[in-house]
Amino acid sequence: MHIMRNAPSKRQLGKQQSLDRILDAAARRLREEGLEGTAIVPVMQDAGLTHGAFYSHFDNKRELADAAFAHAITTGRSHWIKPGPREPWNERLKRLARRYLTPAHRDDLGTACGFAALSSDAARAPESFRSTYQRELEKSLAAVCDGDESEQRMDDAIALAIICFGGIALARAVPDDEFSARVLRIARETAATYADHARPEGHR
Repeated sequence: MHIMRNAPSKRQLGKQQSLDRILDAAARRLREEGLEGTAIVPVMQDAGLTHGAFYSHFDNKRELADAAFAHAITTGRSHWIKPGPREPWNERLKRLARRYLTPAHRDDLGTACGFAALSSDAARAPESFRSTYQRELEKSLAAVCDGDESEQRMDDAIALAIICFGGIALARAVPDDEFSARVLRIARETAATYADHARPEGHR
């Protein structure tokens, strides 16, 4: 008979489930409302937990914001940068841009990319949040590079991020649907043009 050692207790599992609910609620509010969206009371209401339960996990709102952003990016990263077929580097860049720069992504703030949604907030945020933003950005760039983090490939990944984050943010900012769609189209075309002119060092 095999006995599982160090298995989490029922209490530990319950605490982890509560934390996951808090992070899911805070991440959604963070994307939709910016840093102001991580106010403790509404987050805990969304999570279906008491205000007092918050302090079993965090000391303050700042800690929550940092953790919620990391959670938002971690859960979203695997959705955007899914493993794909072995393909030329320029085709990978174009595929990722097409996947990111869509009307559906533009319109769904609750599950959208936190980098684009929080870039302006991050510029004015405490250093801890900015450090979290940079750390998660570097992880996402590494995922784009797909195991080859040469200087040129990383530069290409940064260029892709600039085009995608800027394109989706601008498309969200304008009220005219036709103009917004035009922004997305131009951003996709710009990413494709950049990818096809990437230097040979950036290819597999």
